[in-house]
Parts: sequence; structure tokens; C-alpha cells
Amino acid sequence: MERTKVNWTTLFAMGAAVFVIANDFSAINVALPTMEQDFHTNINTIQWVVNAYALTFGVLIVTGGRLADMFGRRTSFFLGAGIFATMSAAGGAAPTETFLIVTRALMGIGGALMWPAILGMTYAILPEDKAGLAGGIIIGAAGLGNAAGPLIGGVLTDLASWRWIFFVNVPIAAFAVAVVWSSVHVTDPKDSDHQIDYAGITAISLGLVSLLIALDQVDDWGWGDPRVIAMLAIAAIGIVVFPPLERRAGRHALIPRDVISNRDFAGSCVAILCMSATFFAALLYLPQFMEKELGFSPLEAGLGMLPALATFGLVSFVAGPLYTRLGAKRLAVIGAACMTAAAILFSLIGASAGYGALVPGMVVLGIGIGTFYPTATTAGVTSVDESRASLAGGIVYMFQIAGGSIGLGLTTTIFSSFNPPFIDGFQAGFRLDAGIALVGLAVSVLLVGGSLLARRAEATT
Repeated sequence: MERTKVNWTTLFAMGAAVFVIANDFSAINVALPTMEQDFHTNINTIQWVVNAYALTFGVLIVTGGRLADMFGRRTSFFLGAGIFATMSAAGGAAPTETFLIVTRALMGIGGALMWPAILGMTYAILPEDKAGLAGGIIIGAAGLGNAAGPLIGGVLTDLASWRWIFFVNVPIAAFAVAVVWSSVHVTDPKDSDHQIDYAGITAISLGLVSLLIALDQVDDWGWGDPRVIAMLAIAAIGIVVFPPLERRAGRHALIPRDVISNRDFAGSCVAILCMSATFFAALLYLPQFMEKELGFSPLEAGLGMLPALATFGLVSFVAGPLYTRLGAKRLAVIGAACMTAAAILFSLIGASAGYGALVPGMVVLGIGIGTFYPTATTAGVTSVDESRASLAGGIVYMFQIAGGSIGLGLTTTIFSSFNPPFIDGFQAGFRLDAGIALVGLAVSVLLVGGSLLARRAEATT
């Protein structure tokens, strides 16, 4: 496909697909109480509607990227979209909670195939000087979908039914498939040796599943619970044995050495890992503050997030031109600094604060998310060979999920040790997030985008 102009319809379609994948992480949260009543079950069971999707997606996202680079991004996207749409329709019609949980797990598999394929195709079809535009639109759509989830889920649940959270995915996925089928004709990747690293996939999947389950359940079980200790031990084993397995696999490794040893790529991943603690904490605890401290309904709390949502949406879509003008390092540092400042502002919220006290922090957070994530992702993905783009995109998103999950697990532990009162836990949790964000800011200053800019400067001379 010619890389001389921007096909806005194609970008919109792929952005819409990413939006619904990300939206399904958070839109379900506000509907869980209604699902619990409809299925006559309990919260411990129904929460697996959320967990099943997050686990399969988070664990398989790297594998999805590797498969897309090996077998073709269009093929991977179409397969993933078919699974995602079919399971969305099945989930919307689910007769039991068990059936719904299974469909959600399969939706996660579909999303894990789609997401890295979309990212790889987007960077492949655009001219190199438009890489920032690709990051702004696709990563912006992902963040927007995640942040808008509570609002969309609340509106659909209140005005129609929670089942429509699933049904709306079907026409959007069909639209994306139709557009990609007709307009995206990317060349198959150079890495077409179809030998799959099963040992590496097994090790990293086992490690990530165990880690995510432990972090998800630690608030209920406690850090000293044998189940948490066992999960963390299994996670450690999987993560420790993964590098030797990758070295033995050589060029067939799930994560090839030339990717993980890339300075720009590693810097972007570590920065994203750190900054995601603040992002995930804000998505969870800001709506809770509005409901528990201010008396908002779930729908009102979703609407209350609009300052962050609107700012993020606006900034993320102008991040592309800013990326070209300012460069990756400057823009990533600006975004990381804003997210750090937002965490500090939230940590200073007092017990008698009204909604207005949240707005400055939400606006600053929206600016930070809208500049940092598209920039760090673009800097990381474009620093590796184009044949590795889908894999790189999958790894970056895995670090975002892992960073958010680890940060949220730590934040929840701190929060619980101070709560009640709620406000004390809220302040302490965001103090921790501010500290983690400072580390991410330092990594952004030192590692994100530096050598990438130097190479591009050389290429233009």
C-alpha cells in the first residue's frame, strides 16, 4: 500500500475497533450490580466478567503481536475481529453468568489478536513522518475508550440494558473489517518463518496469569494468604525461566533479542509501566470518590469524569502534530510531568472538598494521558524494525496492563490500610502513585526517544 497520504476513513475504522476493545475493560464495571441481580449471583462470581476479559487479553497480547508479524496483520485482525464480534453477540444474549464469563474470556482472545495487528497496520500504511499521527489516533482511541467506559456503560445500562454494552461491539467490528478489507493491503512481514515459540508462550502466560490473579485478589485475600503467595511464586517462576527459554529459541523467540535490547523500546516500556499506576488508580478511585464522598449516582460519576475525558480526547488527537514539532522526548516528559502533577493534586484533596476540587487534577491528568501514551508508544514501536511492529505494540500494551495492575494492587493495599475514612485512603493511595509516576518521569527524561530522534535527524541529512 502506498505510504504517501493519509486515509482518514481507514484510520477512523481502526481507531473505532481499538476504542471498543479498550472500552470493554471499563464499561462493564458500572453494570456489575445489575448483572449480579439479573443472574442471582454474588459479586465474587460476577467480577470474573471483568477479570476473564482482562486476563486473556493481557496474557495473550504479546503472542497476538508475534502471530500478526509472522502470519500477516490482516489475517490476524480478521480472525480476531470475527472472534470478538461473535463472542460479543453471544455475551449480550448470555443466559447464565458462567456462559457470560466464558464469552468474555474468548472476547479477550479476539482483542489480543486485533490490537497489535491494528497498531502494526497503522504504522505500516502511513508515511514515516506521520508516525506521531498514528500514535495520536490509535493510542488516543484506546485511552479514550478506556476512560469513557464508565460513562458509556452507565448510559447503556440505565437507558437500555447492560446487554447492549456487548451488542454495540458487533456493528463497529463489522464496519472496521469492511474498511480494512477494502483499503488496507499491507505487505506481509519479512519474518515469515512460521515456527512458534510454544515454550516462551507457556512461560510468559503462566507468569502473567498468576501475577494478575494475585494482584486482582490481594485486596480480598491479603498479601499473607497462601493463595496469593502461591500465585506470586508461580508468577516468579514463569518470569524467571522466560529469558533462558528465549535465548534458546534464538530468532524464533516470542520476544526476539533485537526488540527487547533496543534502548528506545525498553525505555518506553518502563516509562509506560510506571505511569500506568496513576492512570488505573484515577479510573477506579475518582468515580468512587464522587459516589462515596459526594453522593453521585454511577451515571453521575461517569459524567463527572468528563473534564478528564474531554481534555484527553482533545489533546490525544493533536499529539501527532506536536510529536513532529517537539519530538518524542519532550512530549513524553511533558505528559509524564502532567500525570505526576495530577496524582499530587488528587493526594491533596480534603475531606470537605466538593466536585470542583477534582476538576483541575482531572484536566491536568487528561493533558498528561493524551500526550504521554501516544508519544511513548510511537517512540517505542517505531524504534524497532517494521517487521516487528505488531509484536512491539503488543509488548507495549502488556507493560501498560502490567503496570496498571501492579500499581493498582499496591495502591489498593495502601488505600485499605488507611480506609476508613475513605478520604485518608484516597490521599495515601495517590501519594504512592505520585511517587511511582516520578520514577516514570525520570525514565522519560533519560530513555524515551533520544536515539530515535538522532537516527531520524541523520536520515534527513
